[in-house]
This record gives sequence, structure tokens and C-alpha cells, in this order.
Amino acid sequence: MEKHNEKYLNLGHTEAENHARTQQELFEKHVAQTSSVTRQIEEFFKTNIIGFGWHYFRSRFGRRHPYQYYPTDDDTGIYRLTPSVVDRPLTVALLSDWANDTKEADDVAHRVAWEAPDYTLHLGDIYFVGTPKEVEENFTAPHASWYYGKSGSLSLAGNHEMYSNGDAFFNHLLPAMYATENGVRKTQKAGFFCLENDYWRVIGLDTAYTSVGRPVLEVLFPPDGHLRKEQTEWLEKVVRIGDPNDRRGLIFLSHHPIISGYRNAYVRPARQIAELLGDAQRPVIWFWGHEHRLIGYRLQEVTEGLQMYGRCVGIGGMPVELDLPDRREDQDAILFYDRRVRKKVGRHAIGYNGFVKLTFVEEEVKATYQDIDGNIVLEEAWKTDRENGSLSWQLLSHSPDLENYINIR
Repeated sequence: MEKHNEKYLNLGHTEAENHARTQQELFEKHVAQTSSVTRQIEEFFKTNIIGFGWHYFRSRFGRRHPYQYYPTDDDTGIYRLTPSVVDRPLTVALLSDWANDTKEADDVAHRVAWEAPDYTLHLGDIYFVGTPKEVEENFTAPHASWYYGKSGSLSLAGNHEMYSNGDAFFNHLLPAMYATENGVRKTQKAGFFCLENDYWRVIGLDTAYTSVGRPVLEVLFPPDGHLRKEQTEWLEKVVRIGDPNDRRGLIFLSHHPIISGYRNAYVRPARQIAELLGDAQRPVIWFWGHEHRLIGYRLQEVTEGLQMYGRCVGIGGMPVELDLPDRREDQDAILFYDRRVRKKVGRHAIGYNGFVKLTFVEEEVKATYQDIDGNIVLEEAWKTDRENGSLSWQLLSHSPDLENYINIR
């Protein structure tokens, strides 16, 4: 068979499948010719204070990048959720704490590529401090493993991007991010956004810009990650999340955790959302990263009037931590927790990296948690009632290895 005909073998049935296959082949060719990663996961253990300190002090000082938002009517930051393949459910991949250019991060990204989701969303943290070079290595270089969804690829910032004052995030990453509407790619212009259809709204929030303060002092006195005025006005006047007649299901995304049994929870953004919802108050789903764990929390009221299904999904590329919270009440708040040990590095046991795929079918959204080896860790689903805004939750399946830490009661 002639060489130029080989590319037509084993084609998938959709453009998205073929796109994913092509990207995988290009990556494998690159790996065969050169090293595709610049770092080892061992560099990112929390005990590596010297390594982090070097990057922190080298980049932390200087003026913060001016805040960007949506000032014009031609791009409001609200984009219609659009499947890239007709007659196929719409899918969205969520990755957080992914961008550290390790083999683990590459492997997770190529698991995502084989799923060929319509949208890929990064919930923040480019390591070590979100410099232009780090953005390039993870997202924009020809060999970078980030998978760009056919319908869109958007990003939130994490605190690490702001350690270099947000310059690379706003100047280098956002210009590479986009959402496609009516065949037109709209470049992401701000660190927040809304994706929506007739049943659901997926709202990415910027908690990073206000998560840093004065150098060094911010470590001792962490800021609260509140939503800036420009963002709350956008939520109120453009997104109109307080409209009592709009009872679509709400899925919020942020980098920082709203619930935590380990560090300080960032409750201020949730209070602001509760105030904006007002009479339109109803249960919400909220995904975040920052902590390098896969944890699902029980439905709980995190601030007055706001009930939340909270999910921590910071397992994209960093060493995944497995310890339990110290306090019993924090342990009881956990619904599920992936505590499987993937390998040991020295005295450290680390867990499985992975990502979350959301599948939207009318009033139902299914969350599938997949690990770095392609295993389905857990599947759950919510249904939204547009008449009253209520959410119903169901556990669909889970790995037998999680049996010892699923607290369904």
C-alpha cells in the first residue's frame, strides 16, 4: 500500500474523532523525536520549598496586570453551548492544576483527546508561576499537549498565574482560548465566562485576581478571592443570574475551593453569588481545583441560602494527595474521595491524576471522573427542574476500589 494512503486507515466516524486521532499521532511523533516534557512530578511535592521559592521571588514583584472584562456589546462573555457533532451529546472536559508539563499531565491531556470533548476548560494553575514560557510549554507550542475542543477552549486563572502578576495569563494564554459561535471563533477576553443552553448555565468565575496580595505577606495573610466589582456587575446585568424567571441549572467553576477540610475555604465568592441570586436562589453545582485531590462533598448550605454540591477536581497534573481531614466533621462532609495509591515516590504516596467529563442531555448532566489510566472512577448525574429550579442527584457507578470511601447514606 502506498504511504500516502495510510492516513485513511482506521478513520473514526466523526470529524472530532479524526481530529483527536491526528493530534495523538502528531504527539507520538514528537515524543519519538524529542522529549515532550521538561519536568518531573517530583519537582512539585509541597516539600520543595526552595524550588518554589526561587520561581516565586523571581516573578512575584511588579505591578499586577490590569483587570480585563467585557466592556462592549459585541462580545458579552456569554456563549451558546454548541456540540461539534450533530446528534451527539454535548461534552465538556474540566481539568484543574494540570499545566506543569510533566508526563502525567501529558498522559491526562491525551486521555482527554481520545474523548474528543466539544469544550475543554482549565480551572487554573500554571506551574510554577504562570510565566510566558510555562504557558507556551503547556498550551501554545506545537507539541503542547493541551487539547483544544472543537467548539471551545477556555481558561480560568489560578493563584500561580497571579504570582507573575497575571501578565502571561492575559497576554499569552487568553489570546489562544476561544468559544465558537455560528462558525466564528471568539477569543476569550476576560478571566470569567458563561456557557449556556436551554437547560444549563456553566459559569466560570475569576477568584484568582484577588487571591494574591503583597508579596510574602500574602502567604501569612491569604486574601479571600472575592469577585471584583466588574465581575459581579457582569453577573448581575449581563448574565442576570438573579432573574427569578430563569430557572436553568447552574454549574459554577472556580479555581479556589468553596468547601475544604484542609485549607481555608474561600467562602466570600459563594456569599456574593448568594446575594446576586436573591429570589432566584436554588441549589447549585460547583467545581474547583487548588487542592490536589478528587473529593465530592455532600449537598450542604455553604452560606446563608446557598446550597451546593461541591466537587474538588485539582487532579490534572500535580501529585495527588490522599490524606483525610483531621476533624471528624470534615470527614463526615465528604461524599466520595479517591484515595487509591498509584505509586510511591520516596516516602510519598500519590494518587491518580485525571479529569472530569460533563455530558449534557437536555435537563440531565452526567459527570464522569476518569483517571490517567483510562479507568472510570465514578459517575454521577443531576437533573434540573426548570419549573422550580430544584436539582436531583444520583450516583450512577463507581470503581470497587472506592468502596471504602463512599459515604452514601
